Amino acid sequence: MAHGHPAPPPPQPLPGVASIVAIGSGKGGVGKTTVAVNLSIALAKLGFRIGLIDADVYGPNVPLMLGTNRQPRLLEGNRIEPNEAHGVKVISIGFLSPGDKPMVMRGPMLHQIIRQFLQQVEWGELDFLLVDLPPGTGDTVISLVQTVPLTGAVVVSTPSDVALQDARKALEMFHQVNVPILGIVENMSHFTCPHCHQEIDIFSKGGAERTAKQFNVPFLGSIELDPEIRQGGDTGMPVALAGPDSAKGKQFYDAARLVAELAQAQSAKAENVFEIS
Repeated sequence: MAHGHPAPPPPQPLPGVASIVAIGSGKGGVGKTTVAVNLSIALAKLGFRIGLIDADVYGPNVPLMLGTNRQPRLLEGNRIEPNEAHGVKVISIGFLSPGDKPMVMRGPMLHQIIRQFLQQVEWGELDFLLVDLPPGTGDTVISLVQTVPLTGAVVVSTPSDVALQDARKALEMFHQVNVPILGIVENMSHFTCPHCHQEIDIFSKGGAERTAKQFNVPFLGSIELDPEIRQGGDTGMPVALAGPDSAKGKQFYDAARLVAELAQAQSAKAENVFEIS
């Protein structure tokens, strides 16, 4: 008779949440949180009901980028009411430990926080719950896929070879844990000179699109390197707030529409497989 630890319970869907989408990257500094925040706002402005989990426990930047730092309210039954900013419901460890105080914790504590963010937060009815992952291929992704079934993942990379090398590791990681790839976003794709209006490829250009073709996954578009995008994040007023027709926001809305379309198709495909089985 075999002895050992009991098998962990299978991942459980969140009641009322139609799709859960992870936003990941192989390395830090590629603008993953900037993309996650602006995608969330764009999806909300397009009429979807959106939630955002800041799962980057060691570097929670979502509160700053969304301009909210209120401590969430505790409800009956130890439930947590998420904050709301710009039409997006949001939870972050940064609400509980604001400022520069670092979070020092080991894997089991991290797993517990991820479970709480997913299962104890009063998300209500959502079309999409986006999860802003920490960079790399560590414990958080494992905790996530063990807790809830993910609809898919979006990988963010700059076009530089170094970033793309790590992005490929992220793609392989999601593949290994059976999470469908919804696509790749190329961030900081180019810089447009404000004087001569010529494009300057500071981090090269087009590498993420080539990687998407190599891995046979969708390319979700390019986001330019723009001081206004950085300023929007620093001030809690992301550029997606300017709307789909704005010069700076349009690229995030284009990507958001693709993410929504692909995630809904993936959810429908998963439901069909479940019904057949």
